[in-house]
Amino acid sequence: MCHATTSFRGPASSSIRKAVRVFQSFAGGFFVSLWQLRLGIEIELEEMMEEEGSCERDRHKIRNICILAHVDHGKTTLADQLIAAAGGGVVHPKVAGRVRFMDYLDEEQRRAITMKSSSIALRYKDHTVNLIDSPGHIDFCGEVSTAARLSDGALLLVDAVEGVHIQTHAVLRQCWIERLSPCLVLNKLDRLITELKLTPSEAYTRLLRIVHEVNGIVSAYKSQKYLTDVDSLLAGGTTSGELLEDYDDNEDVFQPQKGNVVFACALDGWGFGIHEFAEIYASKLGASVNALQKALWGPRYFNPKTKMIVGKKGIGGGKAKPMFVQFVLEPLWQVYQGALEGDRGLLDKVIRSFNLQVPARELQNKDAKVVLQSVMSRWLPLSDAILSMAVKCLPDPVTAQAFRISRLIPVHEVSGDGVDRSMVEEAELTRKAVEGCDWRPEVPCVAFVAKMFAVPSRMLPPQVGQIVGSSGDDGEGESDECFLAFARIFSGVLSVGQRVFVLSALYDPLKGESMQKHIQEAELKSLYLMMGQGLKVVKSAKAGDVVAIRGLGQHILKSATLSSTRNCWPFSSMAFQVSPTLRVAIEPSDPAETGALLKGLRLLNRADPFVEVTVSARGEHVLAAAGEVHLERCIKDLKERFAKVSLEVSPPLVSYKETIEGEVSNVLENLKVLSRSSDYVEKITPNGRCVVRVQVMKLLPSLTKVLDESSDLLGDIIGIKSGQTVKNLETQRPSILDNNNPAEVLRKRIMDAVESDILSRNENDKDHAEKCKLKWLKLLRRIWALGPRQIGANILFTPDNKAESNNTSVLIRGCSHVSEKLGFEADSSNSNSVSETSSNESQALYMDAERLESSVITGFQLATSAGPLCDEPMWGLAFVIEARVSPFTGQYDESETHQQSEQYGIFAGQVIATVKDACRAAVLQNKPRLVEAMYFCELNTPTEYLGPMYAVLSRRRARVLKEEMQEGSPFFTVHAYVPVSESFGFADELRRWTSGAASALLVLSHWEALPEDPFFVPKTEEEIEEFGDGSSVLPNTARKLIDAVRRRKGLPVEEKVVQHGTKQRTLARKV
Repeated sequence: MCHATTSFRGPASSSIRKAVRVFQSFAGGFFVSLWQLRLGIEIELEEMMEEEGSCERDRHKIRNICILAHVDHGKTTLADQLIAAAGGGVVHPKVAGRVRFMDYLDEEQRRAITMKSSSIALRYKDHTVNLIDSPGHIDFCGEVSTAARLSDGALLLVDAVEGVHIQTHAVLRQCWIERLSPCLVLNKLDRLITELKLTPSEAYTRLLRIVHEVNGIVSAYKSQKYLTDVDSLLAGGTTSGELLEDYDDNEDVFQPQKGNVVFACALDGWGFGIHEFAEIYASKLGASVNALQKALWGPRYFNPKTKMIVGKKGIGGGKAKPMFVQFVLEPLWQVYQGALEGDRGLLDKVIRSFNLQVPARELQNKDAKVVLQSVMSRWLPLSDAILSMAVKCLPDPVTAQAFRISRLIPVHEVSGDGVDRSMVEEAELTRKAVEGCDWRPEVPCVAFVAKMFAVPSRMLPPQVGQIVGSSGDDGEGESDECFLAFARIFSGVLSVGQRVFVLSALYDPLKGESMQKHIQEAELKSLYLMMGQGLKVVKSAKAGDVVAIRGLGQHILKSATLSSTRNCWPFSSMAFQVSPTLRVAIEPSDPAETGALLKGLRLLNRADPFVEVTVSARGEHVLAAAGEVHLERCIKDLKERFAKVSLEVSPPLVSYKETIEGEVSNVLENLKVLSRSSDYVEKITPNGRCVVRVQVMKLLPSLTKVLDESSDLLGDIIGIKSGQTVKNLETQRPSILDNNNPAEVLRKRIMDAVESDILSRNENDKDHAEKCKLKWLKLLRRIWALGPRQIGANILFTPDNKAESNNTSVLIRGCSHVSEKLGFEADSSNSNSVSETSSNESQALYMDAERLESSVITGFQLATSAGPLCDEPMWGLAFVIEARVSPFTGQYDESETHQQSEQYGIFAGQVIATVKDACRAAVLQNKPRLVEAMYFCELNTPTEYLGPMYAVLSRRRARVLKEEMQEGSPFFTVHAYVPVSESFGFADELRRWTSGAASALLVLSHWEALPEDPFFVPKTEEEIEEFGDGSSVLPNTARKLIDAVRRRKGLPVEEKVVQHGTKQRTLARKV
């Protein structure tokens, strides 16, 4: 960064800075930090900026890193320690770890969790470190995607007590997809000593297990990528134009001896890597630092007699301890136990041995923990261990962008004679500039905006020559909020006043005029260096820098690519872990304030990268969030910041799906349903010209899952956009996103799913499995359409060839064009061909049949988008629709009137309605079932609260999968499935019943059909004996859910109007 301006000018600045430092020494820095943030005043860091100016010439001395972890594993506490050491005095070391400097929102401080990603620039020796703190809660995983896109490396934190959790898997996958280089930090090491009372050997076993588990997760991602690349090569494709990478399964990513693992206690401010202890013992043991660094982890032992480092076999039969236990953990345990027991001898020895400068008043403190923290933070300073690891093990922007370029800007295959080669060459030059992180002023400037965030206008620092208190015109005159772009510059130089092009993810520079709606031109009004909530004005920034940009509020909604040239490929879209599933309808308490609510929703939609605002079919304004915590923050922001009106919020709108009951154990019998002539529903159009027969069958679960997860990919293949802005990270592979032939990959996934499902159900009968596979292959060649929205998990098959047309009617055969696009050999016999020798009447019938193909598809789409139970989408069903068109048999005048009416599509509309009704009736005839979404729930609770926790789970209709006790701790980890409809208020109830001791994390897992029949009526003697004669049977769970949805949608519900009948009272006193 260069040309920094500050808020203090003139001779008074030195006295102000002196007063700040004096007050900081008394107040511990906390009040000073808040005072600076609230008033928008910054400390002028002249030394930092001078060093930064000299460092700007070398992009190799910049590190862009983010902190990723499960919730409450210590990310913000670690950031506090790094800011206190390298942030230029923004946070005092005494309050580091407790002030939570990066959590500057009131809601974050109140809940003690991080809710947004924020950046701060640190100085370590001659390096600049742009540190981005990110949330760990699953509700704010969109902010994790933002932090990962703007970074080159990641610090992965894992709690040494709790170990690897579900969100640890998620952030590791985010690193893998964004191609970040990770380092591992094992945090809260002190809890192993003070809480769990582990011995050094037990602690070593636990740490070793955590490192192996994290390496196993990364190895699984590597193996997955390797297998998909091999499959692509075997299929005749390529792996993004490159050869297979050199995969080495034996090489672990995280190895303490390599220096990319740090053991830490962020709250007390101490931490170390293997290298620190190798330097300490090198002179004492007479070994080199490199040799010790390799030996201080793993099965390496020190033989005191020979003074040699040996393996397991070289120690004989003695009970020797690994060198990490003997030389690292045991000294730490001795210092901790001695200090906590009142023995200051070991502390004094450490102070003398390492010549530590500890103030006398801190050593005289009566609290042993304060004394221990003072000594440990000076003996093994955490900031040195973390920042030195970041400098040595994490890549600089030049190295990282060359490695990440295939993810950031994938290679675009350009073919065709009408392409302007000069445009292609310029776009490739721009891509090369991004790949090399070229920061020269003459190269094209390219930046990526990961999100927009709102800042109160009064918090913006004044520009040079601007009157304090005037924020200027930002095009946001209607609001007190100013929108800034959180961006990373990937090539060139970005300056204030520069005009750039804003490119959306759909922009294609080669399509010219048709892309005008995806490109805008904007002027940059201000550039800021972010210091938490504080902003420092800069005039320009170069490649590799992370900045906030003002002036793009009217041009960017969520994210975009900035370029100084039109001929630039946009960056690939970010991938998210989950989609916003929690929906509520909101309206103002006073209808006159609807305009303010709409304005507030527009601002919220721009300020939060993960919120979705839509208008339902009933005209309601629906707000979709990732979870309860996210929703509460959105509602609070709407009420207090953006809309500033009182709101009425509906109960959560839960999505369901509809399917039919089907035993998938006998697959071949289910396939015969589609060829059986008696099992169908028949409907006739009102004019009697078209007879519609519909057969329905349940799809294989694995095939349904593949179709459901690949909706975005199907939209690209078929040519239909799904309208979904959020991709499911857990179910989409990077290889599919980057593959040049997505149809081939999807076809293979479909065939693999069908084959694996059939084989798993017919393990003992291979011949039967082969027959089922061949039958399914024939069916997959007859895919006419998918639904709903043409990309759903329901399939419409073309009619069977055996269903021939006769003399009196013509069959609407359809065309299996979806099978062709997916790479299946389409059944070419299904077509409505007109014979030359046929009569004029037959030709007219064939032409009618061709015209009505789209009407059949439309009826199928309408039926699958609103099922018969409660107008929810159908799921996992296969339909065969046989529609036969007959000639009109009426009188001449009626025929003439009929032909005139058909010009306006009345017949086509009748076919649509009849197909829709027939499909819904077929579902009702085949035992319909309701499908509900399920959360995967991970709970952690002490042993004494297991009973109350299970009571809460049983009330929520949860299904427990497993429970296991965490090794060496009194905590139990329980995995369960919880219905989404039962999850609202779950965390609060769990905390209330367990006195706050239990915690839960919910992640959307899958869809599951309720086994209960919503139309159940007792018929057999056993059922009547158990449930009664039918008049007194209470509604089951499925019927209750269906009635609730129908009531919300205004559909008719079968219920008694009078719930409690009483005797009619008259005016007379006598009753």
